[in-house]
Amino acid sequence: MPGPGPHMIYTLGSGLGLMVASNGRFSPHHCLCYSINAFFGPDIGSFLEWLTSTVGFGDSVGSAVADYIHHPFYYVVLLSFPLSLLYSWASRVALHKGILDSLSGENGKSSVYTWILSTGWWANRAPINPDAVIVISLLCTGLILGFIYIHRVGPSKSIKTQYTQSVKLIITIAALYCLWCASQIYLVQPRRPAVGEEADLGVLVFLFMYFFFPHSLCIRSMNPKNYHDVEEQLPL
Repeated sequence: MPGPGPHMIYTLGSGLGLMVASNGRFSPHHCLCYSINAFFGPDIGSFLEWLTSTVGFGDSVGSAVADYIHHPFYYVVLLSFPLSLLYSWASRVALHKGILDSLSGENGKSSVYTWILSTGWWANRAPINPDAVIVISLLCTGLILGFIYIHRVGPSKSIKTQYTQSVKLIITIAALYCLWCASQIYLVQPRRPAVGEEADLGVLVFLFMYFFFPHSLCIRSMNPKNYHDVEEQLPL
């Protein structure tokens, strides 16, 4: 079994992955608590036993702690639930005191986040416009059916071709979606809720800038030889 170092490195690394995958909803605060909890897990008992034997005192105490904590049931009773209460209290205090605020002063107050929120509807309960329901339904249906067609109805033997076709489909639907939202927000007078109360225009632009575009660059930077190797292994 690994020691506390690999545990924390693994959880910190996977936490960073969750931060990216969740677009920041799994925040650095969550990532830190996730990593610390990997240290204060059942292995804290064996770690204390190792520590007390190293410094030369408290060997019996360390062994007793290891026997009780390094246990799948006792750990839940002795540490897991109390630590969850401690994390909840500490998070609440840190949130109220502003300790978790971003150093850049953002947290929804930057010009980018303000614009994203402005593409939503906040005046009152958004009316349900039949034309909005029809347009959004057609776009979403076209996205799903198009994806099914690319990968199931008329599949290409080339993964690269399927990827390219899927990207083109997503870009097309996203562009039409953004065009619809922008027309309802900036062209129609008086302004109408494009998709109920949702800020879909701002979210799509944000995802394109900070999620899809950089990830597409990573994918395109892959060695093209990898595609050929995979294609050759695909069953006919």
